[in-house]
Amino acid sequence: MSRRFVTIWFRHLLTDWFTRRQPHLRNTPFVLAAPDHGRMKVTAANASAQLHGIHAEMSVADARALFPSLLVLDDIPELPVKLLTALGHWCIRFTPITAIDPPDGLILDVSGCAHLWGGEAPYLEDILSRLTSFGYQVRAGMADTIGAAWAIARYSTTSPIIPPGEQMACLLPLPPAALRLESAVVERLLKLGLYQVHNFIAMPRSALRRRFGQQMLYRLDQALGHEEEAIMPLQPPEPFQERLPCLEPILTATGIEIALHQLLAALCQRLTREGKGLRTCVLKCYRIDGNIQQIAIGTNRASHNPAHLFKLFDNKIATIEPALGIELFILEATQTEDITPAQEALWTSHSGLESIIVAELLDRLTGKIGPGIIQRYLPDQHHWPERSIKPAASLEEKPDIHWRTDRPRPVRLLATPEIVEVSAPIPDYPPMLFRYRGEIHRVKKADGPERIEREWWLETGEHRDYYTVEDEEGRRYWIFRLGHYDADKPHRWFIHGFFA
Repeated sequence: MSRRFVTIWFRHLLTDWFTRRQPHLRNTPFVLAAPDHGRMKVTAANASAQLHGIHAEMSVADARALFPSLLVLDDIPELPVKLLTALGHWCIRFTPITAIDPPDGLILDVSGCAHLWGGEAPYLEDILSRLTSFGYQVRAGMADTIGAAWAIARYSTTSPIIPPGEQMACLLPLPPAALRLESAVVERLLKLGLYQVHNFIAMPRSALRRRFGQQMLYRLDQALGHEEEAIMPLQPPEPFQERLPCLEPILTATGIEIALHQLLAALCQRLTREGKGLRTCVLKCYRIDGNIQQIAIGTNRASHNPAHLFKLFDNKIATIEPALGIELFILEATQTEDITPAQEALWTSHSGLESIIVAELLDRLTGKIGPGIIQRYLPDQHHWPERSIKPAASLEEKPDIHWRTDRPRPVRLLATPEIVEVSAPIPDYPPMLFRYRGEIHRVKKADGPERIEREWWLETGEHRDYYTVEDEEGRRYWIFRLGHYDADKPHRWFIHGFFA
């Protein structure tokens, strides 16, 4: 199957965008302008302004001389790239490979896509009619090469679709600029009377190279298909991605569920075949009105179980708003991992974190409660209590060191120690009582001190002397005094944790 490309030319990209936002500008001649070497220069002119002879690169003063009541608006830097990127993402509903062609075009690799619309003509017509309905004046071309499609979109007055293998015949009557040549080369060709491609295409290549440079031959070869031309897709195709176009727009949650079941079945089959499982997955729903709805899930352990993954998505389907209907579903496994086949035990079964059942339960709880609620922590190689633990990246992650057991550590550790009022003998005795959040706790038992020095290679400051204390009600706390006791200075005490 030969490759097919579509190029889309937005004839008035910037001014059409301003008109969409301000409909009263539709029949008003206006331009966009930006300062250039001390004067205001026109960067874009709408169709009404062009009818009065106003065009880009003209000074605003000259433009107002032609049309005194001309409306001048400030140009927005980087706007063309932002608009093309947004439109390119919208065009992904027609093909997975879409690239921008600044300053006013898009390139689509549509190989193998047109048959879903019943042929190339209805396919291209659907693209153009939708963009036109959004308020953009567009032209397009379809050919075997990007260069030929680009030329047809901008310079041809015949059919926008070049049949396979016929790009040569369609390029011959077009001007040299249709080959995407530099302006200086185009100007030189016109001065020599070479007004159309057929005037010079049969000339010896050595003569063309000598007079016009290698770039001219390169562009000509690209347009004819003798030289491969690569594009940079907006979204590189995911290795694990499934697409489901809809013959009729989907309007109900039931329809979304059916589509999701089909996509998960196909995706998990591929993952299983390659010995992989997904950790994160995104469902994108492309609506008729151009809006993209999406929901995402994550798993604690790599999974290719479609039933389990559907349950994770099921909690979020209600957040999708179909509006006028969804015409395309794309399911992407954005993060995958290798899955080691589980070894079956003869007498015992897996338990704890190694159990798939436990991992799937944690996934469901996370889906209902919210991400970041359930955490697994591992010991970290730090003495300072706040830095002595770290969140685990997955259930399979192994600790670098063992949990410390030679000294008691609280079950709950405050992220930031809270100051308390303490009455204590001096210099190194535990407190007799302390006040925490307005409540007085009388200490019945105490153990300590345990001195923990600050890690000097990370930060400077005073050490801490920690005590484990128990009040009259049997509640135990982890408190500390900051720094050495000094009779001349008020010493500060903090509470840092709670024991079970």
